Amino acid sequence: MKKIFATLAALVLSAPLFAQFSSGGFKLDEEHMYYGVRFGITSASISGDNEAKVDGSKVGMTLGGVVGIKLTSSAPVFLESGLYFTQRGGDGSGKDARINYLEIPLLIKYGIQATDEIAVIPLFGPYFSYGFGGKTKVAGSKHSSFNDGYYNHLDMGFKIGCGAEYNNLYLELGYQIGVANISNTDDFTAHGNAFFANIGVNF
Repeated sequence: MKKIFATLAALVLSAPLFAQFSSGGFKLDEEHMYYGVRFGITSASISGDNEAKVDGSKVGMTLGGVVGIKLTSSAPVFLESGLYFTQRGGDGSGKDARINYLEIPLLIKYGIQATDEIAVIPLFGPYFSYGFGGKTKVAGSKHSSFNDGYYNHLDMGFKIGCGAEYNNLYLELGYQIGVANISNTDDFTAHGNAFFANIGVNF
């Protein structure tokens, strides 16, 4: 966890260096497509029935690449997708669960030009995830997070949040709400949720 926070702090402190390589400003009505990289953290938990929930927060990392396409020429509305590696799970209720996911979001973003160099960008849309690794510890014993009685590989839900772009530098904060039942037993239901904070660069 210390390494994650140290890396995030380094990225934030290096923001002026990223800005030096930007064009010195941008106009949302002139942007038609962009690419970007993202790095960040999640603070996740698992809600659900008493036997399935892990309601304490678990901090993980996020790394991904995105592409955005403008949907209309009359308004700064963009569709953004990409591929993320992200860590979620939970730590509490007698369990310590870590689930690694590959995630594809489909986000609608609306750009609000605040100044010549700053845009505020609310976002909303679904995400689709596939879990491919992770461990769950119960009573001191570790098992695969996808063993019987634990969690499914597939997850989906919705993200809501807000981003801000200064020249090429991008920052976003938000919350994702899991709507799929990720419990792999018929006796309980469970849903993954997480706060997220990402920093990155758009090209």
